[in-house]
Amino acid sequence: MSPTKFVAEVSSNHNQDLIRSLEFVNIAAECGFDAIKFQLFEVEKLFSFEARISNPQLGKRKGWELPPSFISPLARRAHELGIEFSCTPFHLEAVALLEPFVDFYKIASYELLWPDLAQACAKTGKPLVISTGMADLSEVELAVSKICGNFPDINLTILHAVSSYPAPFAECNLAAIETLRQKFGFLVGWSDHTVSDGVINAAVFGQQASMVEMH
Repeated sequence: MSPTKFVAEVSSNHNQDLIRSLEFVNIAAECGFDAIKFQLFEVEKLFSFEARISNPQLGKRKGWELPPSFISPLARRAHELGIEFSCTPFHLEAVALLEPFVDFYKIASYELLWPDLAQACAKTGKPLVISTGMADLSEVELAVSKICGNFPDINLTILHAVSSYPAPFAECNLAAIETLRQKFGFLVGWSDHTVSDGVINAAVFGQQASMVEMH
């Protein structure tokens, strides 16, 4: 078995369709992924009123929301197929809603400097994955210190990421995986936005990534 955990990221591609969402789980299992991950957010909580007024396109993202009623059947299907189920919470109430179902939590990079969210996840005792895509090293250090200061026994994985879609090969800087590993001493992986076999192979075999999340 590969020491790398492969996670299929569905994002908002579910189209608010449960049958489509369950099929993503089926395909992830068939392809050999170890886990599948969704995202749980509410547009009204993700963007301020002022932001939604100034940019009406944000309101259209209401159709990107994962219905909370999908969480239980998606988790059940994943577990029936022998893979883990995870979800990224984007507001505090989502943490408690997800707790009975997720095998691990994931914090997106643009929520990394909101310590209350990561600490709410850590408080459950479940493994936590954090992404670094929109953070510099000092910001990652601050986030890790706030998490570990309250939960020294946390099962934490840090994912190096480049927040471009798709991420240019020249900007991947996979050597940052080892930098993060040496700096923090936790498991470190790669959140892939390249969809490139070469980059993924380099992360796994060149940098011994503990996890690869594939978007």
